[in-house]
Amino acid sequence: MYESMKMSVEHVVETGKISEEYNTSDEVRQVFSQWSIDGFTRQNHPTVIQVLLDQNKDKDITGNCLPNLVYVSRQKSKTSPHHFKAGALNVLVRVSAAMTNAPVILTLDCDMYSNDPTTPLRALCYILDPEMQSNLGYVQFPQEYHGLNKSDIYACEHKRLFKVHPVGYDGLCGPNYVGTGCFFRRRALCGGPSTLILPEIDGLCPDSVVNKPLTAPSVLELAHHVAGCNYENQTKWGSKIGFRYGSLVEDYYTGYRMKCEGWRSIFCYPETAAFLGDVPLNLLDVLSQNKRWAIGLLEVAFSRYSTITFGVKSMGLFMGLGYSYYAFWAILTIPITTYCLLPQLALLNELSIFPKVSDPWFLLYMFLFLGAYGQDLLEFVVDGGTIQRWWSDQRMWIMRGLSCYAFGLTEFVVKSIGIPTEGFNVTSKIINDEESKRYEQGVFEFGVPSPLFVTLTMAAIINLLSFIIGLVHFIVDGGSNKEGLVMQLVLTGLIVMNCLPVYQAIALRSDKGKMHTKTTVTATLLASAVYVVASLFLK
Repeated sequence: MYESMKMSVEHVVETGKISEEYNTSDEVRQVFSQWSIDGFTRQNHPTVIQVLLDQNKDKDITGNCLPNLVYVSRQKSKTSPHHFKAGALNVLVRVSAAMTNAPVILTLDCDMYSNDPTTPLRALCYILDPEMQSNLGYVQFPQEYHGLNKSDIYACEHKRLFKVHPVGYDGLCGPNYVGTGCFFRRRALCGGPSTLILPEIDGLCPDSVVNKPLTAPSVLELAHHVAGCNYENQTKWGSKIGFRYGSLVEDYYTGYRMKCEGWRSIFCYPETAAFLGDVPLNLLDVLSQNKRWAIGLLEVAFSRYSTITFGVKSMGLFMGLGYSYYAFWAILTIPITTYCLLPQLALLNELSIFPKVSDPWFLLYMFLFLGAYGQDLLEFVVDGGTIQRWWSDQRMWIMRGLSCYAFGLTEFVVKSIGIPTEGFNVTSKIINDEESKRYEQGVFEFGVPSPLFVTLTMAAIINLLSFIIGLVHFIVDGGSNKEGLVMQLVLTGLIVMNCLPVYQAIALRSDKGKMHTKTTVTATLLASAVYVVASLFLK
């Protein structure tokens, strides 16, 4: 059945039309006819709503009722903003309110699936608890993945973001919404616990009762109406009702605004993963996704609802600082880039910028350095991580700081002064056989030329040259300055070890995932320019 369906879909995509052989009934013909109208494209089409399963009449082979299943494709127009994922979620909230108005909503990304059928029961245990029902907005499950390779080379697990930190937030007002694996109370999307904000139509109110069949003409008419691309004009959707607009990270922003309104959340972390999803299999997709997050988080940080001002005032100091930690994520590019370039450039010019080994201040530097890494390793391992994955996480932290955080911060600043930038890009989860094989082997994917790789490769080249030349100077003619160069050599050597995949992609690989020549040449020229400029200043 699957192979037959796959062939049918591929044939339709290839030909661009749906032939009569697939129109097996009047119902199917009616649905498919909507895709056949002139001008129907992904960016411009009417609303399509189709009831695929109706629990009042559809049963499985054992005679049990099947749940309602409704396909929704909201109206799109090139002249109307659609607000990406947040806009799609708000349409689904309204359409579901018109058709069933169930009090609980589960949001799940399209690349994730249920791994435990008892998950809804776990969520309902909290949602129906009378002691917390008054201000509980949602129950968040950790975002977990299948298919991660042994060392998780791209650090896609995000253990701290999805597992470690939410446990701490649970002791305050609860974890943030991470975009998937979350059960919402419908009421929580309509204002604060004590300030109900009613939608503009009575049928969309959270306490409204739908007593008509899914296929009733009046129900379908309302559903089509609220899925229109201009429906939200002059309404509070996206500002005070539903999922919030104003940031590329609509999940973070929505959860944050709900906390500011007085809602709390619960982190449910069962032994068996509730949901499992796919991870990107190449470095460019990973960095592009993190760049989008960085821009979206900065949009919140510097908005009228800034976490450091509005957030602290609304949620308290600890929750406000907790949200600020992520909101200002991209600014980490400044210290990361500084530590990845300044000591190395100084080492090339035999200039010491750290205390000598015999200096008492050296012990403080080493204590802070080893203490920070030790604490980080302990948190990672205690939560079930491995040392190998922790090393990957540290490596990607440096790579993100040198690439996507830097580009994200730059793009946000450029966008803030009115210069247009590129739009929203969905992270690809399409599986390429060659990429998949290299990923399973733990080999990085650099095959596509990208500006994100240029700064990363430039830093890798500077660190390698700095380490080699610095080590030669240290051994041959270190002189009286020998002790002062130790910390710079250690730091440079650590970054060189983290950049080993870059060196392999430049010089040791011949597969399609190797570094593109254009990227290597550009990075080399940039590294040379940086060295010349730095030498003039340092001397």
